[in-house]
Amino acid sequence: MKLSGLIYTFPKEFKLFITTFVVVLSIGFFTGLLFVGETSGAKPNGIEEQYLGNEANQNAKIMKFKKGQYEMLAIVHTHILSMSFIFFLLGMILLTTQINRTLKIFLLVEPFISVIVTFGGIYLLWMGYQWMKYIVMFSGTLMTISFAMSAMIILVQLTRKVQ
Repeated sequence: MKLSGLIYTFPKEFKLFITTFVVVLSIGFFTGLLFVGETSGAKPNGIEEQYLGNEANQNAKIMKFKKGQYEMLAIVHTHILSMSFIFFLLGMILLTTQINRTLKIFLLVEPFISVIVTFGGIYLLWMGYQWMKYIVMFSGTLMTISFAMSAMIILVQLTRKVQ
């Protein structure tokens, strides 16, 4: 079955459904990034402080405490499951687009790797491997770029006629 370019042949109602889904999914995804920015300043040291606390910093505007084990497991568990589902659904739609095969495979696989590296890295950071904050920052950025590229490719191709 040929999937590449199938997106152009979808009926208008299905294209509207997919467009609405991708827009709402994007709003949710980027709202989550706003939350990350607010809680960590989107900086490696802010990520570390978010999970390990800042009790030693007398100048901290907001006091943060080290997360407990149950809280960390809940964060990692829920994010890995929900993000995997998000990227699975987005990937299913991306499969129907007509783009370079290498880029498509990258955008289909990379987010899953980044999910594991980002949230596994957060857990390892919490366990005391403080250098993981840089890995978390890098993989989170790569995951965001992959999401944005996939969503944009889908939305652009939904507006085009059959190729």
